[in-house]
Amino acid sequence: MMYEWIKAFHIIAVIAWMAGMLYLPRLFVYHCAAEKGSVQSETFKVMERRLLRAIMIPAMIATWVLGLSLGWMGPDSRYGWFAFGWLEAKLVLVLALSATHGMLARWVQDFAADKNRHSQKFYRIINEIPTILMIAIVLLAVLKPF
Repeated sequence: MMYEWIKAFHIIAVIAWMAGMLYLPRLFVYHCAAEKGSVQSETFKVMERRLLRAIMIPAMIATWVLGLSLGWMGPDSRYGWFAFGWLEAKLVLVLALSATHGMLARWVQDFAADKNRHSQKFYRIINEIPTILMIAIVLLAVLKPF
């Protein structure tokens, strides 16, 4: 029964993390259009910072802790789910998602310092990376193809 509880909270954490991962680049798109120093720009800075610190970072940590716990509780008595190739592939993709999270955090700092170097189009394209990674991660976790 403990496995199901951990799995449920892992899914909740993933949903919260992905919501932030998908919303933050959208905020960047709109922030690009705001004039530096304007009330609108300062509002975006607060929104971006709060989204990152209050939702995304705690959700990412919970996702990792709960996910690794589930990995150890898998069917192999010695290695859990880590004995299966699909989990190794999933972990590589989650690392890529975490790296994307790191890039987004860096851009929050850039916007906070009024040093954004990218266009709206750039952030629209970046917004697709978490989606593609999420699709691949979910397929691996559900189908367990190898």
